[in-house]
Amino acid sequence: MQTRNDEIKYISTPNAPQPGGHYSQAVVHHGVIYVAGQLPIDPKTGEKKLGSIEEQTEQVLFNIREILRAAGSDLNHVLKMTLYISDINLWGRVNEVYARIFGDSRPARAVVPIKELHYGFQIEIEAVAAVDPQHHENWLLNVH
Repeated sequence: MQTRNDEIKYISTPNAPQPGGHYSQAVVHHGVIYVAGQLPIDPKTGEKKLGSIEEQTEQVLFNIREILRAAGSDLNHVLKMTLYISDINLWGRVNEVYARIFGDSRPARAVVPIKELHYGFQIEIEAVAAVDPQHHENWLLNVH
């Protein structure tokens, strides 16, 4: 984690794909976590998951979960997600995976159909979440 003044914290975790450009995995400001768009890349192997839309959606949501953990939160504290999908006809299948992973949690959401994503991916997701006060206190104790 890097900080710029005491207001902005830059989040970096090896448990999610490393940024491919000049940006952070997430930024925390005044108790809100802004997660950069995530692609279906396995952070351990660097493998680009180009399988089914279900596999891609699950990998992206797992990556977001790990970034939120590193920022002192979790999926239950997501406020809004923006999903970019390469084919709106895939939406039903994406929604099934999303509903299974989120369960009773129902953050606000926007779905943006786009022509194409990098490397042939079918989905990219960005998130905004609240810091979980319980996780955040434990997280602060572990920050050096």
